[in-house]
Amino acid sequence: MKVKTAGCIIIGNEILTGKTKDSNMSYLAIELFKSGIDLIEARHVRDIEQDIVSAVLELSKKYDYVFTSGGIGPTHDDITTQSIAKAFNADVYLDEKAHAILKEYYGDALNEARLKMAKIPYGAELIFNHVTQAPGFYIKNVYVMAGVPKIFHAMLGEVLPKLQKGSIISSISEIFHLPEADIAKSLGKIAYNYAKDGVDIGSYPKIEGDSWILEIVVRSRDINLAESVMNEIKASFAEIKPSFDKKDLMSLL
Repeated sequence: MKVKTAGCIIIGNEILTGKTKDSNMSYLAIELFKSGIDLIEARHVRDIEQDIVSAVLELSKKYDYVFTSGGIGPTHDDITTQSIAKAFNADVYLDEKAHAILKEYYGDALNEARLKMAKIPYGAELIFNHVTQAPGFYIKNVYVMAGVPKIFHAMLGEVLPKLQKGSIISSISEIFHLPEADIAKSLGKIAYNYAKDGVDIGSYPKIEGDSWILEIVVRSRDINLAESVMNEIKASFAEIKPSFDKKDLMSLL
């Protein structure tokens, strides 16, 4: 089964100035992982049309799916829709179905600003949103969704069931009480040997109580191979004696 790949573009000046903390990328990564789709790249871009256009064009050519977050609201700095349209040489129009959805939801409060959220590029299809009703859209392999996390989650829930999935990655983890520097050579050799088989090995130092621990994670689409690699790691670590045992930050470097 061919591995499906994805890219992510988080759009908004408020993200890059630190005013707003992005959580959509991590949520997307988790949901794609569960669907067997590999998130390969994530970018943050400003509310500048050419920046958005460039990112969309580049990532849509590299990956099977591209997901964007942010910039489809009613205000002047919500320019994602027009930027996506420009990327694909499409005009923007008032979609009748989106208009009807917003009219039913807002009634007499549907003003010109809110009507902006019913405009999509020609050739796009709507992504429905049960939270505030204002839809996102997708065009070609680019899925354009809101920046508000609850709405982003709702839209992603509409999109994912319709996408072609890949095989699920299995993940195995073990905890070791060894400095990272002591196992680096051994772990690096094993990681190199199995990279061609699609095995990913991660090393993650953590604090537990007043001690440092080291979590090793093996990921593979073949669970039997993942288990075999972890056994090899444990065997290689069994021969290592800690070179440094002080309970401070430097003990794991």
